[in-house]
Amino acid sequence: MKAIHALAAPLLLAGAALGGQALLVEAESFAHHGGWVLDQQFIAEMGSPYLLAHGLGVPVADATTTVTFPATGEYRVLVRTVDWVAKFGAPGAPGRFQVVVDGAPLPTTFGTQGAQWAWHEGGTVNITKKQVPVALHDLTGFEGRCDAILFTPEPRFTPPNDLSTMADFRRTALGLPDKPADGGHYDLVVIGGGVAGTCAAVAAARLDLQVALIQDRPVLGGNASSEVRVWIQGRTNLGPYPRLGEIVRELNPKPPRRSPDTQDAHGDAAKLAVARAEKNLALHLNHHAFKVEMAGPRIAAVVARNVATSREVRFTAPLFADCTGDGTIGFLAGADHEVTEKGHMGGSNMWRVADTGQPSPFPPCPWAHDLRGKPFPSKLDQLGHWFWESGFDRHPLQEVERARDNNFRAMYGAWDCLKNDLKLYPNHKLEWAAYVIGKRESRRLLGDVIVTKDHVLANHQFPDACVPCTWSIDLHLPEPKLGQYFEGDEFISVAKFTHFKAPFLLPYRALYSRNIENLMMAGRDISVTHEALGTTRVMGTGGMMGEVVGRAAALCKRLHTTPRGLYQQHLDELKKLLATPLSTQPLPDPPSSRPPRPMPPFTPPGPNLARSAKIATSADRDAATYPPSSINDGKADTTTNAGRWVSPAQLPNWVELSWNEENCIASARLISGWLSAGTVGDPITDFVLQAHDGQAWRDIAGSAVKGNDDPYRAWSFAPVKTKRLRLLVTAAPTNTSRLWELELYGPPSSK
Repeated sequence: MKAIHALAAPLLLAGAALGGQALLVEAESFAHHGGWVLDQQFIAEMGSPYLLAHGLGVPVADATTTVTFPATGEYRVLVRTVDWVAKFGAPGAPGRFQVVVDGAPLPTTFGTQGAQWAWHEGGTVNITKKQVPVALHDLTGFEGRCDAILFTPEPRFTPPNDLSTMADFRRTALGLPDKPADGGHYDLVVIGGGVAGTCAAVAAARLDLQVALIQDRPVLGGNASSEVRVWIQGRTNLGPYPRLGEIVRELNPKPPRRSPDTQDAHGDAAKLAVARAEKNLALHLNHHAFKVEMAGPRIAAVVARNVATSREVRFTAPLFADCTGDGTIGFLAGADHEVTEKGHMGGSNMWRVADTGQPSPFPPCPWAHDLRGKPFPSKLDQLGHWFWESGFDRHPLQEVERARDNNFRAMYGAWDCLKNDLKLYPNHKLEWAAYVIGKRESRRLLGDVIVTKDHVLANHQFPDACVPCTWSIDLHLPEPKLGQYFEGDEFISVAKFTHFKAPFLLPYRALYSRNIENLMMAGRDISVTHEALGTTRVMGTGGMMGEVVGRAAALCKRLHTTPRGLYQQHLDELKKLLATPLSTQPLPDPPSSRPPRPMPPFTPPGPNLARSAKIATSADRDAATYPPSSINDGKADTTTNAGRWVSPAQLPNWVELSWNEENCIASARLISGWLSAGTVGDPITDFVLQAHDGQAWRDIAGSAVKGNDDPYRAWSFAPVKTKRLRLLVTAAPTNTSRLWELELYGPPSSK
C-alpha cells in the first residue's frame, strides 16, 4: 500500500473556469512577466509561486497576459496579495501596484493592507468581449507582489485562504487532471540542483545510471548561481580520495573574484553545460517537488510541479537523493530530522552598488529600517556582503519570507540613510540585489552517524571517512552593537570561528537516512549537528558529498543493495570507486608537492622600529592560534599560515603600535594575506596609517592605500614623529585582516 505525503501548493495556468462563469488567473502564469520576477521560494509558507516587482526603487515594466473569459458581463475582482512591510509594523505600504483590465486600472491600489497573504477586494469590471488583456502595473519598484486574480460574478463569494483548502480550490478552479504525468523511471532521482545535487547527478550519470535531476529554479548551482552569488568554498581534491572535487571544479572553472560578483562571473552557463553534456541525465528545471509516495520505509515516487506550465510530473526510482538544502523530500517521507528553531544561522540577500557617473537620486524609504545615527557597515566595500544576514531567531522553514524581507528593509534603509541623510555616494545606484535568499541552515536529516563538533575537533577517524572538510567551524550570530536596535529582526552578523586540524574526513554514513531505506542526501541537509554544520555547509564540501552519493548510488544498483547495505557489506568496493576518476580534467598538484614561492627581495632602509613597539588590536579571531605578537616578531615566514595575526570578520579593524619615546616613521612594509597551494594571496585591500597627536588619530599624509593586491606592500609617506601609530584597515577579503608582519622604518639616512 502506497502512502502519499504532499506540501500544499497550487498549479499554474493562465486561467480556467471556476464553476459557473468565474475565472482564476495565476499571476505567475502571465504570458510576459515584464520586469516582474517569478518567486517560488515560499510555496510551503504562503501556498504558491508569485510575481515580485523587484525594481530596487524603480517601477518595473508591466507583466501582461490575455485572459479568455467564459462569458461577458459584470465580474467582481479579488486579488491575492499582501502589504509586505505590515508584518514588521512598518508604515508606508511600499509594494503598491495596480491590476489593469482591458487598458483600465481597477479602482483599488493593491499591496496596501494586510500583514498576511489574503484575497483583497478589487471592485468590479464590465467585460464586453471574451478575450481581454490583463496587466500588473507596478507603482514603486519596491517589492510589490501578486499571487492570483479571481474574476467572479458572485457578489458574496470569498475563495479560501488556508493552505490545504486553497490547494484543492486552485486545482478545481484550474481544471487540472487528478493524476500527474509519467516522468519516467530512473535509477536515481536527485532533488535539488545546487552544487551538491548537480555533482551527485553528474557522478551517477557518468557511472551509467539513468538519472533525473529536479531543480526548482531556471539555473543550477543554488547559492553559487547568479541568483544568489556566493562563491564556492571548501578545499577539494584532498585526503585519501583526491578525485573528490573534480566535478566541483568543472562547475566552477573560473571562480568569481568576489562575492557577490557580476552575473557572468558566477558561471550559470558553465554549470548547465556540464549537466546537459551527460546523455544519462534528464534535467528538469523549474520543477518544484512537493509530494512523495511511500512503499513502507522506502520512497516509491516523487511528484514535482512545473512552475511555468502547471504540469505535474511523477518520477519513480529505487534510489533518491535529497539535495534540497531544506531536507524537503526526507521530511515528506517521514525521515528522522532535526531543526534548530532559534539561534541558528540566517540567510543573506547580497547586493551591489555601481557608480553611474552622474547624479543618481534614491527615494526616501520610511518603511525600511531606520539607520540614522546607528553603527551599520556603511563604506562602499562593506555594503551587501555575506554579513547582511537575517532570521537568526526566526523559524528557518516557516518564516523565511520574513527573513528575506527583513534583508530588503535593511538594504533599502541603509541606502536611504547613505544617500538622503548622510549625502554620500551621490552618483551611485543600487545595481543588483538577490531576491532569492541564500540560506545557511534549516532542516538536517539524520543518518546512521550524526557528526558532532567534538568529532571534528578531535579529528575522529571513521572507517568510512571520505569527504574532506577544511572550512573552519563557522557559525554566524547577530552583531550586538547594531542588533540591540533591531531585536528579533537583526540583519548584520558576525562569524564565530572554531579552528581544527584540517582536513576532517566526513563519514559516508552521514549521507543516507537512518530510517528511509533508499534515501541519500548531500549538501547542508546531511546528518550533522548545528555546530558541525559550521564546517560542512560550504559548497565545495557539499559538492564532494554529491560526488560520493553519485558513486554510492551506482554501487547500490550494481550490487543490489541499499545505502546502508553498501556500508555494512561493500565498504571496500565503495572506497575503490571513490578513488576512481570521473573527469578528464587533470587534478591540481597536492599542496605538499608545490613549494611556496619565496618572498620577493627587500632591502630594509634602516632598523625595523616596529620590533620595539607594544602591540594592541581592535579584536582577535583567536589570540592563542594567531597572537597579536606575530605582527612585529620579525619572522614574516610566508611558507606557512602559522605565525600570523588574524582579525575577526568585521571591518574596520586596526593594529596599534606604541613606544615610550617618539619615533620618526617614513616608510613601511606590510606582509598580509594567506598561503594557498604555494601562493600568497588575498592581502588586505584598503588601509591607512594614522599617528596619534595626543588628542586624536590623524591620517599620515601619503600613507593611504586603496585597492592593494600586493601581499608584500612597501611604501613611503610623509615622515611623522609619534609615540603611537595605527594601521586602520577598511577593506579586506572576507572582511578579515591576516598579517604576517608590519615593519616600520625611519627616513633614509643621507648616506
